[in-house]
Amino acid sequence: MTWATLRRRVAEGELGLVPVIVALVVIAGIFSLLNSNFLSPRNLTNLVLQIAAMGTISIGIVLVLLLGEIDLAVGSVSGLCAAVMAVLNVRLGQSAAVAVVAGIGVGAAVGLLHGLWITRFRVPSFVVTLAGLLAWQGALLYVLGTTGSINLNDRGIIALANTFFPSWVGWLIAVGSTVAYGLTIAAEHRTRRAAGLVVGAPLALAARATIFGLLLLAVVTILNADRGVPLGLLILVGLVVVFDYVSGRTRFGRHIFAVGGNAEAARRAGINIGRIRLAVFCVASALAACGGILGASRLLAVSQASGGSDLLLNSIAAAVIGGTSLFGGRGTVWAAPLGALVIGSVSNGMDLLALPSAVKFMITGAVLLLAVTVDALSRRGRESSGRA
Repeated sequence: MTWATLRRRVAEGELGLVPVIVALVVIAGIFSLLNSNFLSPRNLTNLVLQIAAMGTISIGIVLVLLLGEIDLAVGSVSGLCAAVMAVLNVRLGQSAAVAVVAGIGVGAAVGLLHGLWITRFRVPSFVVTLAGLLAWQGALLYVLGTTGSINLNDRGIIALANTFFPSWVGWLIAVGSTVAYGLTIAAEHRTRRAAGLVVGAPLALAARATIFGLLLLAVVTILNADRGVPLGLLILVGLVVVFDYVSGRTRFGRHIFAVGGNAEAARRAGINIGRIRLAVFCVASALAACGGILGASRLLAVSQASGGSDLLLNSIAAAVIGGTSLFGGRGTVWAAPLGALVIGSVSNGMDLLALPSAVKFMITGAVLLLAVTVDALSRRGRESSGRA
């Protein structure tokens, strides 16, 4: 890659996830120097557990942002759906499976309502979901009733965020994932070559698979040094892989990018814009429900504070910091876990340093502002390049 090409890609924000990975390395370096416990296996395992719920919610935010829309209700929806699950399981005696599925179903129904309101009445998503933020917070209080909180004791629910696999399972997952990744990029290489497209050198592909495998083995080694690979992490990564495939390799995913890039052009191309928006908001709220359930499982309870505090802002910040554009049509689902890891690392590191909440909020806000500024400058660079 020439220096001119590198400058152009930097100016247009075409470096992919590289800036996020560099930021994670810098953050880890700074906090490990300030507190040696930051990179300890126990702290890193706790960090992974802390970001699982936020990262799951952020996947849905990424999909919404790709449309050029916003969903401000995901925090309240996550709390409401966790409360529905808790009431069904604890008070009404339903099984864990029934309660969890019902909670996710309520989330999908809420997203369907948001999408219908946005598409049928043409009310901006900002307004609809802002109203939802308030309404679903009220619904959470109503569902919980006068008790205000419900403690979870069903092993089927608690296990979602509190299960750790033996070491051999972690190694098996690492090796299996590496083999699967290698076969995937090899199949993609063959497909592109058969289509007459530009392909990378086989040695470069082998290097990609090797680096991926080494990173995965390093992660498993760290987690096994504490309690093992947590189920919550596997749920998060599994959802990311599924929706990365959906967004990048299916017609539905291509339509999401098309609508977010230029809605009018997408409409003229025959894409049903209303249906795409409806589906995305439905999926985003269902993922918010999954995040709320994971969070409740980790905390062993649902309360009036569930889905509140800074969960919404951190979920949106994770998507943006991970490289998803606020202007639509640009980003990847992998932005969700990586951005959540950035947010979680900063918060975790400041907790280890015992910094006051005021400082934590200011630093997190500054990180978000920096990410949004980079996004805006990159968009300006792409527009200038297009005019040129």
